[in-house]
Amino acid sequence: MAAATRTPKVVVLGGGSFGTTVASICSRRAPTLQWVRSESTADDINANRRNSRYLGNEVVLSETLRATTDFAEAAHSADVVVMAVPSHGFRGVLTELASELRPWVPVVSLVKGLEQGTNMRMSQIVDEVLPGHPAGILAGPNIAREIAEGYAAAAVLAMPDPHLAAELALLFRTKRFRVYTSDDVTGVEMAGALKNVYAIAVGMGYSLGIGENTRAMVMARSVREMSKLGEAMGGARDTFSGLAGMGDLIVTCTSQRSRNRFVGEQLGAGKPIDEIIASMNQVAEGVRAASVIMEFASQYGLNMPIAREVDGVINHGSTVEQAYRGLIAETPGHEVEGTGF
Repeated sequence: MAAATRTPKVVVLGGGSFGTTVASICSRRAPTLQWVRSESTADDINANRRNSRYLGNEVVLSETLRATTDFAEAAHSADVVVMAVPSHGFRGVLTELASELRPWVPVVSLVKGLEQGTNMRMSQIVDEVLPGHPAGILAGPNIAREIAEGYAAAAVLAMPDPHLAAELALLFRTKRFRVYTSDDVTGVEMAGALKNVYAIAVGMGYSLGIGENTRAMVMARSVREMSKLGEAMGGARDTFSGLAGMGDLIVTCTSQRSRNRFVGEQLGAGKPIDEIIASMNQVAEGVRAASVIMEFASQYGLNMPIAREVDGVINHGSTVEQAYRGLIAETPGHEVEGTGF
């Protein structure tokens, strides 16, 4: 963190919808530079105060936000780094950052996903590639477009050091964007990755025309399934009933702007996963996370029926109808201590 005598400079790496929204918020509180790959996106932000590709023409960004395509310029000036690149590009950007970034600069991830191949959380990748840099995550029920349009919302900023979390939260907090703090980095990261898979499950249900009661049942059991794995990995149970868990799950399952719900609906319409992904201009992290979660379930000896059925549809040729029949075939047991659906 920069010395207290001046306001720290925030650098946001990534030009998607949430990265741009967070950059616009931060620029009202501190000098903020957003690195994007596309010259046209940088020009749009700087000249038009828009990121038309990801946020449309109606959302007007802060006048104080500046964008650049010069990675070295962004890295050299950072007092706080906000990582807004997808999980599959996260390590590559960090590796490039490693040779440019000053020591001890905190890194805040916006990524709700896991790295395929290593199964690592984003903070673990930061620890590996940028040792000595405090690493955390900002997550919650945050549909970017709504926040950018000024609707009230909330998130939780998780950092290992609660004092640093409280200090950094001031950079993200506004009257309409409430930022709470936590020291449960593991729990918040796992909640963010897990809820995407369960949103795909609910999206598949929408395509089948399931009732509201059924949707509520799947969402409630998803929270329990998420918390079982999260606790096994060292997260706190309360995290999964909070903003990063249940809160984010609700909005990702119900919003028509949800990428992961969209994937589930399209799977239910009979479209192959490769075709669905190719039709989207943003990443649905739940697609990549499904197989990783099943590896974790095996590692920790957990039965995770909802995640299992989603993985079956995405990766093993199962159908949406078979997935829901598989869930109904599960025998209900104890609500909290039971192992099934």
